[in-house]
Amino acid sequence: MTATTARTRTLTAALGLALAAGTALTTGTAHADTAPQAPAPAQAPLQAPAQAAAPAPAQSQAVKPRVTADALLKVARTQVGVEENSDGGGTKFHKWYMKSQRAQETVERDGGSVKAYSDAPWCAMFVSWVGEQTGMRTTVGWDAYTVTYAEWFEANGKLGKKAAPGAVVFFDWEQGDDLSGIDHVGLVKKDNGDGTISTIEGNTGNGKVEERVRPKSQVAGYGYPQYAS
Repeated sequence: MTATTARTRTLTAALGLALAAGTALTTGTAHADTAPQAPAPAQAPLQAPAQAAAPAPAQSQAVKPRVTADALLKVARTQVGVEENSDGGGTKFHKWYMKSQRAQETVERDGGSVKAYSDAPWCAMFVSWVGEQTGMRTTVGWDAYTVTYAEWFEANGKLGKKAAPGAVVFFDWEQGDDLSGIDHVGLVKKDNGDGTISTIEGNTGNGKVEERVRPKSQVAGYGYPQYAS
């Protein structure tokens, strides 16, 4: 499966008209696809990378997660079929993100305006929304930009190369290992054991939330939320 199986749209294109004069936007494509590594042991609260506004602190060792990977994936699966409008936006995920504190933080980081997120690429918003609905925001994270989303997991020692159910998977259609080349993000359902993974993704090539099968060769890395066993 190639990059043509999912639309490649950049945040620059989506947000460019809303940029304040003289404000540069950190750009990157937003697509879906990726696979994770075995989750690391629970650690201290996660911290965001220096260049990004920090998501809420993650759960600490003292607070045991109460949501399983299966429970999170069940919520994600209920959204299959949700579709964007003709402008490439207008989903519940856009509306939720625009009202969130994180939207203002990412505008301050990247430039532009909150309104510009109304039709921005939304694969990361979808994953973030699922984390919010399950009470897992602090360990699933939230962002609208796939690259800084992956960097957040990396900065907290939660990014790896092994697929696992519930992992946040980051895709690079060029099959590179550099996080700056990440195009798309989704959630891993399972490792199929044949070089592919099954996923649930928003902002697919059909403009919907869909279940997909992707080759592991397109995965740049996996982020590991902290789930209950």
